[in-house]
Amino acid sequence: MTDAQGFHKLGPEAALDAVERYGLEPTGRCGVLRHLENRVYDVELASGGFAVVKFYRPGRWSRAALLDEHRFLRDLVAAEVPVCAPLAAQDGSTLGVYRGVHYGVWERTGGREPDEFDDAELVVVGRLLARVHAVGATRAAPDRPELDGDYGIRQHLPVIDDAIAVACAGRYRDAALRLADCLDDRLDATEVPFLRIHGDCHRGNLLRSGGGGASHVFLDFDDFVEGPAVHDLWVLVPHRGAEGAAMRARMLEGYQQFFEFDTAWWRLVEPLRATRYVEKTGWVARRYDESTFRSTFPHFGTETFWERETRDLEEQWRQVQDER
Repeated sequence: MTDAQGFHKLGPEAALDAVERYGLEPTGRCGVLRHLENRVYDVELASGGFAVVKFYRPGRWSRAALLDEHRFLRDLVAAEVPVCAPLAAQDGSTLGVYRGVHYGVWERTGGREPDEFDDAELVVVGRLLARVHAVGATRAAPDRPELDGDYGIRQHLPVIDDAIAVACAGRYRDAALRLADCLDDRLDATEVPFLRIHGDCHRGNLLRSGGGGASHVFLDFDDFVEGPAVHDLWVLVPHRGAEGAAMRARMLEGYQQFFEFDTAWWRLVEPLRATRYVEKTGWVARRYDESTFRSTFPHFGTETFWERETRDLEEQWRQVQDER
């Protein structure tokens, strides 16, 4: 059995066994947490509370890249930045191997996803994100990719080429390559520093804490990369137009109390937005042979789907041109 085949067969019994290998005692109660990319389980502990077990999808990240993630999280914890970080096993390691699949164990974090941010909360979240980036700038992540035109767009095009409707293929590729070139040009022009960033910093990966202590907690650094700090800011507040600009300006009030930010970096937002479009499409195309992806994205691959995706990307190119 290959690691990939074994990964899809990992069920609750594997999660219970993995927790025991960490030196924890489960009660036997185990729930499945929805996660398309990895296999994640919620395990009740005899000592009280719960542990979350994440089995990482084989072939996506190397062991060294996963250790980069855990190192970043340990750095954040050491700096007292509220994040959901992996627990250490009895031997001090945070990354285990179960039947050839890497996994980690986390203490379950309470809280809920913010619906929307008011002005006061934007300042608080800005401060928190600045602290994440201040720690992110203290060392490199040599086995993680850099967020540029190659990683964000070009690497996804071969798998998209294999899936896309023929009528849209040329238009989609043309718009994607123009946006990739634009991102690289603006990265060079702004001389933006690259540092360790969350990489997938949407509201679903930020919890309002339900208890005492920190008011907010960041979680799920699975997609962390080295990239421009502005990427995390705009993904957290993705609104367009005057509303989005006003919200990000408010967040920046808190952010600049802890970390430097050059407002010229805002010019990266729209080409970076294009990477989110292409990355998601490429991700689904790679995984579409799995039943969970087919049921989650039932319209993927239809001519209507590809026409909509192509028009969205062409519109994004027009948005970028309007900024010139």
